[in-house]
Amino acid sequence: MSEASSPSPSYNVPEKPALEGLEAKWQPRWDADAVYRFDRTRPRDEVYSIDTPPPTVSGSLHVGHVFSYTHTDVIARYKRMRGFAVCYPMGWDDNGLPTERRVQNYFGVRCDPSLPYDPGFEPPATPGKQPISVSRPNFIELCTRLTEQDEQAFEHLWKYLGLSIDWSMTYATIGKRAQKISQLAFLRLLARGQAYQLEAPTLWDVDFRTAVAQAELEDREMPGAYHKIRFARADGQGFVEIDTTRPELIPACVALVAHPDDARYQPLFGTEVVTPLFGVKVPIRPHHLADPEKGTGIAMICTFGDLTDVIWWRELNLPVRSIIETNGTLRPIMFGGDTWPSIDPARAEQAYAPLVGRGASQARTRVVEQLKESGDLDGDPRPITHAVKFYEKGDRPLEIVTSRQWFIRTMNQREALIARGRTLEWHPAYMRARFENWVEGLNGDWCVSRQRFFGVPFPVWYPIAEDGTVRYDEPLLADEAQLPMDPSTDVPAGYEAGQRGVPGGFVGDPDVMDTWATSSLTPQIVGQWGEDANFFGRVFPLDLRPQAHDIIRTWLFSTVLRAHLEHDALPWKHASISGWVLDPDRKKMSKSKGNVVTPMGLLEEHGSDAVRYWAASGRPGADTAFDTGQMRVGRRLAIKLLNAAKFALARTEPIGAVTAPVDRGLVTRLATLVTDTTADLEEYNYTRALERTEQFFWDFCDNYLELVKARRYGDLGVDGAGSANAAMVVTLQTLLRLFAPFLPYVTEEVWSWWKEGSVHRATWPTAAEVLAAIDGAGDAAGDDALAMASWALGEIRRTKSEAKKPLRTPVVDFHVTAPAADLACFEAARADVAASGFVQRVRTSEGEARAATIELGELEPAPEVRA
Repeated sequence: MSEASSPSPSYNVPEKPALEGLEAKWQPRWDADAVYRFDRTRPRDEVYSIDTPPPTVSGSLHVGHVFSYTHTDVIARYKRMRGFAVCYPMGWDDNGLPTERRVQNYFGVRCDPSLPYDPGFEPPATPGKQPISVSRPNFIELCTRLTEQDEQAFEHLWKYLGLSIDWSMTYATIGKRAQKISQLAFLRLLARGQAYQLEAPTLWDVDFRTAVAQAELEDREMPGAYHKIRFARADGQGFVEIDTTRPELIPACVALVAHPDDARYQPLFGTEVVTPLFGVKVPIRPHHLADPEKGTGIAMICTFGDLTDVIWWRELNLPVRSIIETNGTLRPIMFGGDTWPSIDPARAEQAYAPLVGRGASQARTRVVEQLKESGDLDGDPRPITHAVKFYEKGDRPLEIVTSRQWFIRTMNQREALIARGRTLEWHPAYMRARFENWVEGLNGDWCVSRQRFFGVPFPVWYPIAEDGTVRYDEPLLADEAQLPMDPSTDVPAGYEAGQRGVPGGFVGDPDVMDTWATSSLTPQIVGQWGEDANFFGRVFPLDLRPQAHDIIRTWLFSTVLRAHLEHDALPWKHASISGWVLDPDRKKMSKSKGNVVTPMGLLEEHGSDAVRYWAASGRPGADTAFDTGQMRVGRRLAIKLLNAAKFALARTEPIGAVTAPVDRGLVTRLATLVTDTTADLEEYNYTRALERTEQFFWDFCDNYLELVKARRYGDLGVDGAGSANAAMVVTLQTLLRLFAPFLPYVTEEVWSWWKEGSVHRATWPTAAEVLAAIDGAGDAAGDDALAMASWALGEIRRTKSEAKKPLRTPVVDFHVTAPAADLACFEAARADVAASGFVQRVRTSEGEARAATIELGELEPAPEVRA
């Protein structure tokens, strides 16, 4: 016997072990004993660092969070037991639009940056119908207050679930460290020319009134209509008809476009047409993106109706005629000048006047009425359903608005990013294709500025010329020593506070960074980049990025980009991708869809281990159905572990060498299980590891424990009992460690009955350690004996069940027919089979296949129950 398999001389097995109360019992002890504290002194090769997803703090967690964060925790616990110092922090993603929207609704306020700070402001106890306008500092205070409340609730749930987080390393994406690192990284990008500011067409949400990045888009099927509209040729030689779903953008039209190979329009390239209603001449130009099969085959280019318009505008060097305001309404314009050179300005302005101040939908209705009246609409609108781009959190279609924004150069990095993705270890491997598809489909640099309030500000001011013009081309940059800073309250070097906003003075950049611009730096935030170079070197590049597949295009991509630009490296070595949790209709659970299940009730009803069991049953990368039935299975497993452990520990004396063939077979199988599950977890296949361990455990309970029950009580002698007890001890302590990453509470409870310290600080088992119980080598004959004994016991059980007889019913005669090799294995286990099956006579015959003939007797009065 190895030292590891020797039982503690004292143990305390409860009379009635139960799952209830284990969370409340063990979580405080883990905290008090710092079981999960990261050892900052360990060298890099002994550290395993995790870039934990910081959940958005804008309400409540749902069961999808429990699902994916359990996967991460399984790996963290496994690596800790493998001897690594595990850097496993938790972050809170508390800046950005979701938090602002929640604060607005919760307190009944809206932010007005023009208002002064009110140090005594308190929101109304009951929000009114009309929101109260507050200053930006007051609004940020309310955001901070609410997110702190949410974070406390989140931490309570995570602890109850049993996440092995080092809570001393918690960070927030709006915290001082995150702000400093975000601003530092931005300044360095700017210094290297990898960040820039530009007045350019930008995807825009008209409700949030902010720019939106390509990664934040989603297509939604919406009703619409095609309108066939006539553009008169400028030479008077007839008309050109186009199909459009957005006739309200005719005033923004700058050209018509057709495919260069389209014979219908080749004679018209280089000629002009006149826009209906507004009389502005526009050219007809060729471009390969025009689709001859779509509509009439010729389209109008507007500034800007969609992203293709932007491409055409840029590549064909067309003018800008922007009409959409940032609030989604049409702005006033003047016809007859250089921008809108109408051939009939008075008529154009008369047609346009009813559109001013209207939203796109209302303007569309009015323009269609005018086109009917003018005879420029050919036929009635033709209803269609088409994909329309939305901001993923928005309620109205996006517009494209020309505005000044900050960008990070991305398009020139695409080949390098694909190469980085091929170096990264993906789990499962096929997820890499999603990353590559996203990178290859990029159509512009990353817009990282947002016109919001609760976020990381850009560390930039601009001088104001004496004539009041803001000199955006001469930015005043903060010094790195000033970080973190806020240009709305801090003052640039060489200026005084009284010069803010006046000619000859300065103005702060009013925008904040996209939330992904900070979240893309979570490895640097975790590693305390720029603060502690020694610590950063111990954890970076991190070992693992766990996340869902839907944010490969946002979080994973942007983090790879930032590490590539700043460190010329990958941010981590492995990416473990989880799927979604699906509702009963096979739809993704999300707060926006209103189909989420909050997890606290599930944890309290089924127990944290049972919910974790369901979560760990979801394969890497695969979407998994929400299933309380699977949680009930997990709960039964945890209860069975309590009861099996109680049985195994009820009588550990005598204990001796593992000599019985069935026992040696069990230990041999156990060693194989350890080898296989270790390989699974090294490949991040936690589901397969759980399946193997659970299958072994149930076979151990249903077959092995039944086979050796009589022997362990001494019915077959002291040596037989000692062998059975020794095999049970080594199996129990091994199974507890194999189950520990998945079922932390029940395994800790059982471990505490007979072991010192925490199972979660115990070493992960090895095959060599297990095999030491049988002289360091596997026993194939013993494995075969166990298999044959399990088959024989199964035949006896089946016969009794079919006869509707109790399991203690005696077997008068048990005749086994089998090939010679099987019979030899059976003979090695004959005594265990006879004792466990209450067999009075055993006979064997050689035959080609296994078969059993069983004669049942009558059940005698129940014997006295032994302790």
